[in-house]
Order: sequence, then structure tokens, then C-alpha cells
Amino acid sequence: MSVKAQDGATLPRLAGIMRRLLAPQGCPWDREQTLGTLKRYAIEEAFEVCDAIDGLGPDAQRAVTVEEATHNGPDSAAVLHHREELGDLLLQVVFQSEMAQSWGWFGLDDVVAGISDKLERRHPHVFGDVTVGSASEVIANWEKIKLAEKKDRGALDGIPRALPVLSYALRMGDKASRVGFDWPDPAGPRAKVDEELRELDEAVAAGDRDRVTDELGDALFSLVNLARKLGVDPEEALTRTNRRFASRFRGVEARAKAAGRALDAHTLAELDAYWTDAKRDERGAP
Repeated sequence: MSVKAQDGATLPRLAGIMRRLLAPQGCPWDREQTLGTLKRYAIEEAFEVCDAIDGLGPDAQRAVTVEEATHNGPDSAAVLHHREELGDLLLQVVFQSEMAQSWGWFGLDDVVAGISDKLERRHPHVFGDVTVGSASEVIANWEKIKLAEKKDRGALDGIPRALPVLSYALRMGDKASRVGFDWPDPAGPRAKVDEELRELDEAVAAGDRDRVTDELGDALFSLVNLARKLGVDPEEALTRTNRRFASRFRGVEARAKAAGRALDAHTLAELDAYWTDAKRDERGAP
């Protein structure tokens, strides 16, 4: 697989198409959109890019070098799907930029120039004379530069409120960690999980619904911190569990159907046995 070097020379064509769609004689649907109506599409397209990345397979997701990306690489259909979804996400950037330009706010070139300037400022070890020895130093420098640029903002500011709650919690822990507020290793958050679960048990025993809600939230937050310290994305972990549960439950349904009885006509012990069988089949165990 080989692709020639590209520098975004085709981007003006997309900007021109979008400008025509938004023109007085353009597309009625596009012309009816607002920044508010476009929010859902921006979110959906971002998630579809993530789905496309999942479709590339674990090897491609972990790849850093060309050799890693091509070894046991994804099939061409998965690669094309990834490319298509990136295009859909890019469209959202161009769409909003062209709308903003028509209102006299800014244009696509301003957006590109802004992110280009930011990348150069925040990579002084590449575009300046700063020396770093590791990726962690790069992150630390990035945060220092960012705080200097936005002196009136706190360390937790800038996290999108529309993020899924697990991702939001992960980002908060990550940002707090970058200014030194963190455990030194996974043992800290692991102990915190036990502590929060004990407090959750106490709240359940007391029958205090509000406290149960708070303690359950604390336990989930502690699990997110543990995931962060272990280098695991909690959204991905729960997504994988959801998929396993759905697959196994479909196996339970298939077995119940083969037995000629509805699910609710089975005992819990029977359903549990079906679950165990489905789990065994999934793992390929004899």
C-alpha cells in the first residue's frame, strides 16, 4: 500500500462546493442549517470515525510505524471506510467555516492558520530550540504553554461538556494529572475503588437514594482513574464489554429458541447455563 505525499491541495475544491451549496441558489437543506442543528452531525461523524477505526482492527489501531501499519494490516474496504468517514468529519469543519465566513466571523483559511500557529507554538522542541527527552515532557510543556496562553482559564477548563461522561471524567483526571494532582501509580486509584465501594455499600444499607447516587458516581469516577493509570480507555473497555454481552445474550436467545420456549419461560438457572455455553462458544473452548 503506497500513497504519494499530499499537502491538502484539494481542500479548496471542497470549500468551493460548500460555498455553492450555501449560496442563494444552492441547496435548500444546507441553507436551512444552523450551528445548533449541525452539532448533532459533528458529534455523529466523530463517532463514525471512531467506529471506522475500530473496523481497521487492533493492529492498525496500535500502529506507529509503516511496518506496524502494514503487518497484518486491514483490508482495503476498512481503509476506504476510514477515509470516507474522515471526509464526512472534515465536511463539518468546512460547513461551519463557510457559514462563519458568510457572517463575517472567520473563514476556512483562518481556521487552518489558527491550528497551524498553535501547533508550532506548542511544539517548541520541533519548531524552536527547546529540548525534550520523552513524550511525557512534551505533554508537560504543552500544558505549560497552554496555561500561559490562557492565563484566565483553570486547568480543567476547555473540556467539552458534550463528551460522554466516562470520557469527560477521563479528561478531568488527565488534566489534573498534568499539573501534578495525581497518584504516582495504579495502586492509589485501585485502593480508592475499594474505599468508594465500601461507602456505596453503606449508602445502600442506609437506604439513602441521594447518597447511593453520589457514592455510585464516586465509584465510577475511581474506576475511570484506575483505567487512566493503567493506560486503558474506559469508553473502549465498556464498549467491548457491551459487545460481548450483546453477543452472548444473542447466544442465550438462540438456545432458548432451539429449546422451543420463550426466554421468560425459562428458569434463571437455565438461562445462566445458556449464558455459560454462549461464553464458552465465544472463547472457542471445548
